[in-house]
Amino acid sequence: MKKLMLAAAALALTTGMGMAQNVRLATEGAYPPYNLVNDKGEVDGFEIELGNELCKRAELQCTWVKNDWDSIIPNLNSSNYDAIMAGMSITEERKKAVLFSQNYLPPTPSAYAAPEADVDVTQGIVAAQTNTIQAAHVAESGAELLEFATPDEAVGAVRNGEAEAVFADKDFLAPVVNESNGAMVWVTGQDNIPLGEGIGMALRQSDTALKEKFDTAITSMKEDGSLNELIKKWFGDGAEYF
Repeated sequence: MKKLMLAAAALALTTGMGMAQNVRLATEGAYPPYNLVNDKGEVDGFEIELGNELCKRAELQCTWVKNDWDSIIPNLNSSNYDAIMAGMSITEERKKAVLFSQNYLPPTPSAYAAPEADVDVTQGIVAAQTNTIQAAHVAESGAELLEFATPDEAVGAVRNGEAEAVFADKDFLAPVVNESNGAMVWVTGQDNIPLGEGIGMALRQSDTALKEKFDTAITSMKEDGSLNELIKKWFGDGAEYF
């Protein structure tokens, strides 16, 4: 009888484990503090810590996939993974291609940085990461848009004189400006530009059940304050909170 009970318990455990849904989460790994690759060569950052907690609350078995930004939505819709957490702003244009969760970061400001504070960012050449909300904004501003695959390359374009300014999330640019010893500064009056509806997870439009699971987990973290604590940990006291 004892062996029978142990066998039944083992079967129940195995069955329970087998029922856990396997979910592959994609991130870029090149947009700190949202996501990055740490010294161990592992993806890390705010979204990785958040994603792991969301999966735990939703009782999902999650693994991480690193993917370049410019192909991150096409590879989602090709089923190479199941969801994206990569600092992706929720926009009406992207809603045509993907299904968004509720936001896990409120709308955060974007900013222009340049070698001089008085640069006219509506003229000349401005660098931005391709396929971003910032690139779309520059394209509509009257300036000449110079697009790059990564945000670091966009910053590099300003440093080597290819562009007169760079436009990106202010949270990403803050350490670039602060650690540049004056070589990069905020453009006057252009360092707090709100864009989009916040940052959310992107899923295939057919995956409504998975969206509901993640939405429930995000809501629980908002309600118990743990999401704000995580935002404070990675973005500091001056960040936007829920």
